[in-house]
Amino acid sequence: MPDKSTGPRPPEPPPDPLAARADLLRQALRDVEPEAFAAALDRAIAGRGRTLLEAIERYRRHPYRRDLPEPPALWRAREGPARLLDYGALPEATGPGTPLLVVPSLINRAYVLDLSRRCSLLRWLAAEGFRPLLLDWGAPDPVTRGYTLTDYVAGTLEEALDTLLAEAGRAPLLLGYCMGGLLALALAQRRERDLAGLALLATPWDFQAGSSLQGPLARAALLAFAPALELLGELPVDAIQSLFAGLDPQLAVRKFLAFARLDPESSRAADFVALEDWLNDGVPLSAPVARECLGGWYGENTPARGLWRIAGRPVEPAALSLPSLVLVPAQDRIVPPASALALGEAIPGAEIGRPSSGHIGMVVSGRAAEAVWRPLAAWLRARA
Repeated sequence: MPDKSTGPRPPEPPPDPLAARADLLRQALRDVEPEAFAAALDRAIAGRGRTLLEAIERYRRHPYRRDLPEPPALWRAREGPARLLDYGALPEATGPGTPLLVVPSLINRAYVLDLSRRCSLLRWLAAEGFRPLLLDWGAPDPVTRGYTLTDYVAGTLEEALDTLLAEAGRAPLLLGYCMGGLLALALAQRRERDLAGLALLATPWDFQAGSSLQGPLARAALLAFAPALELLGELPVDAIQSLFAGLDPQLAVRKFLAFARLDPESSRAADFVALEDWLNDGVPLSAPVARECLGGWYGENTPARGLWRIAGRPVEPAALSLPSLVLVPAQDRIVPPASALALGEAIPGAEIGRPSSGHIGMVVSGRAAEAVWRPLAAWLRARA
């Protein structure tokens, strides 16, 4: 009978980094009295808690208030609160410029792209010779609470595009950010001949790439929120905030502890408050869209599987022949880079950029201008 002990040995398991850190901690505490350590730990936890509460109170008392003059509206939707804000009409704009239709997410307020006097991608683009026109969705009203993604794309977006085409007399460039990138992609497929180019920032596509838990978690969330969707006709802001908080439960603690170390009168402190105010100024999501996103996009991965449809037609990146740019922030915690990269690889001939930034940082951080804004403007200018 053959000796099984002479066969090939299974490979050694990779070292456990947590076990190595535990060994180091064990050695460091070897000569420490347990009672003294417990008392020091209690003091540290209490001090951290006080610092956190003081930072939150400091944020609430901070004098910063957003006071930017709003651009005029070129167009208002026949139904609902949507508007097309013309940044080419602002004093900092340098001329008529190439029209650029900008599509943000439906979830957060559109002004993240026009956050403050110190940090505004749209005003910067206007000063660079473009004519940005921002689709400000507004919050769902009694009519738009019943809207589907088809209503937003084939209705609101196409109506705005038609107005812009008639007024500008030329095909605009199209820019989509985050969820707005998916809506822009669907519009580009429907109206490719009316567009000069497509740029997508941090736009998800394969909702199973980078995380195997998103599908089950989204289906569980949809089940939990089902009564609210039925009763209110929308997914409330607090429910949306809880979903984002679940991506990184310790983020709020870390960022407010960092804020506590800033000079309250510094520009960095004002920038923190500006961004935090925007994060807390969310809008609900219509019930049909919430079901389509949580159940379809996240739950069933319908975009990457070719099952996501707008007005009955599948949204197919492979069918696009429009010049396209896909920017995939390497440090994105909201849209896993693998999810956005899948979209860049699915669009024929798309140029893919990998800026070293986060999902929101790519449009508002101190490094955004060099890492994202300038390369984006150069690409847009070449297609103008």
